[in-house]
Amino acid sequence: MAKFDFSKRDSFGSKFGVIAAAAGSAVGLGNIWRFPYIAGENGGGAFILVYLLFILAIGIPVMLSEFTIGRSAQRNVFGSFKKLAPRTHWYLIGVLGVVAAFIILSFYSTVASWTMEYIYKAAADAFSGKSSDQLTSMFQGFKGGTFRPIMWQVVFMFLTAWIVVSGVKRGIEKYARILMPVLLLLIIILDVRAVTLAGAQEGLEFLFKPDFSKLNTNSILQALGQAFFSLSIGMGTLVTYGSYINKRENLTNTAISVSAADTIIAILAGVAIFPAVFAFGIEPNAGPDLIFRTLPNIFQQIPGGYFFALLFFILLGVAALTSSISVLEVVVAYFTEELGILRKPATILAAATITALGVLSTMSWGVLKDVSLFNQNIFDLLDFTASSILLPIGGLFIVIFVGWYLGKDYTRKELSSEGLFKVKLINVFILIVKFLAPLAIALVFLNGIGLLKF
Repeated sequence: MAKFDFSKRDSFGSKFGVIAAAAGSAVGLGNIWRFPYIAGENGGGAFILVYLLFILAIGIPVMLSEFTIGRSAQRNVFGSFKKLAPRTHWYLIGVLGVVAAFIILSFYSTVASWTMEYIYKAAADAFSGKSSDQLTSMFQGFKGGTFRPIMWQVVFMFLTAWIVVSGVKRGIEKYARILMPVLLLLIIILDVRAVTLAGAQEGLEFLFKPDFSKLNTNSILQALGQAFFSLSIGMGTLVTYGSYINKRENLTNTAISVSAADTIIAILAGVAIFPAVFAFGIEPNAGPDLIFRTLPNIFQQIPGGYFFALLFFILLGVAALTSSISVLEVVVAYFTEELGILRKPATILAAATITALGVLSTMSWGVLKDVSLFNQNIFDLLDFTASSILLPIGGLFIVIFVGWYLGKDYTRKELSSEGLFKVKLINVFILIVKFLAPLAIALVFLNGIGLLKF
């Protein structure tokens, strides 16, 4: 294994490419699958307002912290901490990021395999004539199977690796510039169809007319946790992508643009889903089942339902893919830069080992359904470990590192691109990353592991 030549390190080639790739990382199943049902469970509009507040007050500063670390070091997530804080133990946060990315993609690819199956089912018109109970049995039967879930998982991971193996500019950026506009076009088409349904008004009111009586402390913590989950904070992707950003780019504007794109997609997903849910008298808090059981039933009852069902599941697949390539890149960048493995074998090795763990996750409802650790199946355990432990801890130490280790002067220099841009509100930013963000992330962490319950 040869030593990596950092003088030939790849990078993004354009401002739009940076925003498309970083937004693609943030925009994923968390926006289209997770956000609508969490909003549904917590009262709709009031939850969205709280969520937007957390994006502005905490999400953007934390994202900016990750970008700052990555671009300053021009290294992978492990190498960034090792370079910026030599002869210290801060590199362990980089290790945490690589491990988190590895685990996340293993169970994320499980949900992506469901999406791939449903693209096929939608294309084959498999929902036609099925009752609600039959659609439920269809989903449960697929989840509990062996060959088809694993087959689609392997296909999805192959697509992810195929993009990543080509590099940053010719792979990740190239396809992000195509996939993100396609994703936006698909969701707008679905939105137009949703809001023209009879009875759609009630769904729009649910989304945009706040009912603060439905908010409680747990809802607020859910909104905070969703902000972190949706923006891909704490898993090393933003540090890694930040390291590919040109030194002459305005990091603050990039972070705002990415956060705005992520939030807009999440809200547009709600607009695509809730008018249809209310138009057909479905409970808006139906949970994850909303996507794979309820919506197929709705699609077959509306004019053009075949076309819109196919568009919707393709949308899910595109969103899953734009996120998965960023997560895989975290592991691949570590393998190439720290272990000296060439990019192609590094990508194959990373994708293969992640898929192996992912297969165990996928089998959690099939042959491994009786395997339980800490009263959780393998999928739920991986999800809990990453979402409730690794991401909050990673995010917590990232903001502490920027606020307390790098400090105000160093951060100002990096954010200004060494004086090229004027940095506004630097004192507010440092205040947030030193005190407010660590407190907020600690609350999410304690709530997630059950030590703090309201």
